[in-house]
Amino acid sequence: MSRKVITLAEIRDGSLRNVSFEAIAAAKTIAQGGEVVAVLLGESAQSYANELIYYGADRVVTVENEKLNHYTSDGYGQALMAVIDSEKPEGIVFGHTALGKDLAPKLATKLNSGLVSDVVAVEEAGGNLVFTRPIYSGKAFEKKIVTDGVIFVTVRPNNIPVLERDEARSGNVTNLSANIKDLRTIVKEVVRKTAEGVDLSEAKVIVAGGRGVKSADGFKPLQELAEVLGGAVGASRGACDAGYCDYSLQIGQTGKVVTPDLYIACGISGAIQHLAGMSNSKVIVAINKDSEANIFKVADYGIVGDLFEVVPLLTEEFKKLKVRS
Repeated sequence: MSRKVITLAEIRDGSLRNVSFEAIAAAKTIAQGGEVVAVLLGESAQSYANELIYYGADRVVTVENEKLNHYTSDGYGQALMAVIDSEKPEGIVFGHTALGKDLAPKLATKLNSGLVSDVVAVEEAGGNLVFTRPIYSGKAFEKKIVTDGVIFVTVRPNNIPVLERDEARSGNVTNLSANIKDLRTIVKEVVRKTAEGVDLSEAKVIVAGGRGVKSADGFKPLQELAEVLGGAVGASRGACDAGYCDYSLQIGQTGKVVTPDLYIACGISGAIQHLAGMSNSKVIVAINKDSEANIFKVADYGIVGDLFEVVPLLTEEFKKLKVRS
């Protein structure tokens, strides 16, 4: 059964977030040969449209309004409801990001629709679309089938393979006028506390530190390793509580959930709350002086040793590999 599916593209710091392309890939599977329409919001939204088409969108709809330059639940909600009323899609796909987690339930309620959140795989089986999502802090997975109404899902970043970029693809780009009014919240300025560099939630490589880093300065070797690998730095709640770093770096049940290709845990004991945020990483490397640390139970590779000796050695070796390549 072919369907029309819309996806919401997210713009951050002047560029499209990678999860926007992952949402298009998921939408392609859901559409079953139907049309995938990407949605862009904001004053300069149209300038990003072609990139979405190159990654698989059949059409792009923009809502260009200065009130949409910063995310607010009211503003984005009104704009997307205008798009939904105009397009009448059978499917909707958002990224399972801070924005998606806030906005998707609100829209699902307005549409009297169900919502399958935090999807890590979409596949067809027995004539049905099957959505896989983690439960119990990643200890198990459940499979869901939508039997009626709009198929509304959010996809976890770094799990749905992006379609190959093809600049030969073409598609229409249209602008929809939406009356954005009665906003209860207006964002005048955004002040970021997070470190510059790779977005933690979408990073392919993460170097994370725990209480074992001992101080804020203890994160410097981790930052150097992350820079060499083109990755991001994260932290356990213990490191954040101790004041070694900002809470924006926290990974775990009460922080960010990440699924990078490579996760290097330095001085992290492996509390269950932290494992809930990173245990689905593709490859996990643990560095800890305590050979009995719980982190080694989920690690693919373990190094028993002092992180302040091991991490600089790894950094130097990776630098040599980069020079050779």
